[in-house]
Amino acid sequence: MGTMRARYGVPLTLTAVGAAGLAYAAGFEVRSFRLRRVTVPVLPRGMRPLRVLQVSDIHMVSGQRKKQRWLQSLAGLRPDFVINTGDNLSDPEGVPETLDALGPLMEFPGAYVFGSNDYYGPKLRNPARYLIERAQGRHGLNGNAPVVGAVHNPWEDLRDAFDTAGWVGLSNSRGRLKLDGIEIALTGLDDPHIKRDRYAEVAGGPESGADLSLAVVHAPYLRTLDAFTADGYPLILAGHTHGGQLCIPFYGALVTNCDIDTDRVKGLSTHTAGAHTSYLHVSAGCGTNRYTPVRFACPPEATLLTLTARG
Repeated sequence: MGTMRARYGVPLTLTAVGAAGLAYAAGFEVRSFRLRRVTVPVLPRGMRPLRVLQVSDIHMVSGQRKKQRWLQSLAGLRPDFVINTGDNLSDPEGVPETLDALGPLMEFPGAYVFGSNDYYGPKLRNPARYLIERAQGRHGLNGNAPVVGAVHNPWEDLRDAFDTAGWVGLSNSRGRLKLDGIEIALTGLDDPHIKRDRYAEVAGGPESGADLSLAVVHAPYLRTLDAFTADGYPLILAGHTHGGQLCIPFYGALVTNCDIDTDRVKGLSTHTAGAHTSYLHVSAGCGTNRYTPVRFACPPEATLLTLTARG
């Protein structure tokens, strides 16, 4: 019996710990929604603070009632405007519930870009492939072969509803929001993860006459961050990374699912290119791919950014 305990005790303990961790990651943390609050000094001196709510990577699956209620409740923050950085869907049938969840937020001015999961339904993947792709420097269509037999989501329905609500589409385009005499110029890209970004179509930097110019993109690939920063945008908003999704406590993320470093996988940081430095905020998002519905040491989130005057 003593030999059996020595031989099997450690593996059984590890199995039990692993099972408990998986139960926590799938049963609790993935539904433990949080609000991140950050302050970013990017406004002209003398301008009043602006409150921007960023939602990202909702990955809605039909039946996710708690997530829907939580998203609806965010309207109580009364933001000045909303930025949606994409990947709203993880279910071709999820458009009505996504719009129901975002309905109260669509009463506010807003803008959006799409991510790959808005266009295409998810496929079952071994999570270990993300580690392998990171080691090999491959991410999305930037390093892998095009997806064959992908399920096409009804993203046009999502786009039409956002546009009808007055939200500004920023897929390789520019737009403006007017807020009580304040003009916000926005420049966005379609998803770099699947090579839909076309920076040449929006190049040129911040617009004259606007009180503030912001850059928006779903996946924070370095080529897009370099371009936005070199053009002089003071703040870039992105999502896509899920904050690493499965993180190691006191260490952090193992992967980012793009070529940004793990130190900037979520939250506020900076990016430097050429002679310019921009603030970068990457949302860890509030959902997961429907086939990997777990989070560990990385709770789902939205972010309320308070933009203040530069020092």
